[in-house]
Amino acid sequence: MHELALPLLVGLILLALAFDFLNGLHDAANSIATVVATKLLGPVQAVAFAAFFNFAAYFLMLVFPTLHKVADTIGKGLIDKDLITPSVVFAALIGAMFWNVVTWLKGIPSSSSHALVGGIVGAGVAHAGLSGVQWAGLNKTLLFIPLAPMIGMLVAMIVMLTSSWLALRAGARGAERSFRALHLFSSAAYSIGHGLNDAQKTMGIITVLLYSTGYLTGKFEVPHWVAISCYVAIGLGTLTGGWKIIETMGSRITKLSQHQGFAASLGGSIMLFGASSFGIPVSTTHTITGAVIGAGVARRESAVRWGVARNVITAWVITIPASASVAALFYWLTTLFD
Repeated sequence: MHELALPLLVGLILLALAFDFLNGLHDAANSIATVVATKLLGPVQAVAFAAFFNFAAYFLMLVFPTLHKVADTIGKGLIDKDLITPSVVFAALIGAMFWNVVTWLKGIPSSSSHALVGGIVGAGVAHAGLSGVQWAGLNKTLLFIPLAPMIGMLVAMIVMLTSSWLALRAGARGAERSFRALHLFSSAAYSIGHGLNDAQKTMGIITVLLYSTGYLTGKFEVPHWVAISCYVAIGLGTLTGGWKIIETMGSRITKLSQHQGFAASLGGSIMLFGASSFGIPVSTTHTITGAVIGAGVARRESAVRWGVARNVITAWVITIPASASVAALFYWLTTLFD
């Protein structure tokens, strides 16, 4: 246990909530790219819609507590929770936020989730060496860097092809009307899945901080005030919107119809709910990018701008090492003031 004055603890919690807000702002594109690109909703309507359903995930968590495993993975599944110190938490958050700001300014849809994972691992290794790494949790997270977009792409393609076959007998106008309604529904489901998986990452950070400083004891469990604070923060961040990334996600990778928007959102939401139920902190950015590509490929391969997609994938590869390096540097800087 590492004693920490209450004002410093509050400051670290506010920093974690600032990361959560930035996560929502950075990842707003994940929730609304398809509805903006297809003009199903206007930009302001879309961010309000996504923010509402990001927060609504809190109530789903109350009904289905088993969907709450991601916080456990972040809090104690990457670095041994007994080795976590306030300095480790501070450095991890700075590393993650630094990478988020850089990619946000550049309009690159990188992963806030993997930036946080990199920050935790970088700061944890700088503090305790490789012996503190929980390899089972880290390997599971790393495995889903390629798997999340691949599964999202595959499911979106299946949804696209199946719904195309079912809509063969429908008239063009009737099919369009149906897919508009289905697209709105699937986008709501995706926003709930996004809030569910991503807000839990900050919950895990705050909860392990409270345990490491002795403010919580006993079984590792997220307090309700922490959960609701994180859902509010990510919802407000989404409401702010990250417009450069929305442009990349919604129109630069591929042009979407209502039908494709529905397939991409539904494919992505299925992937996110599945990952949350198994406690896997996947990237919502990777997931929806894969799903958007899958919906485009189902129409024709040339519909996807593979050059843009390659640039996005390059950012994914360097996210964890970059945020880990910055976190390790900031951890080292904190030792100068011990």
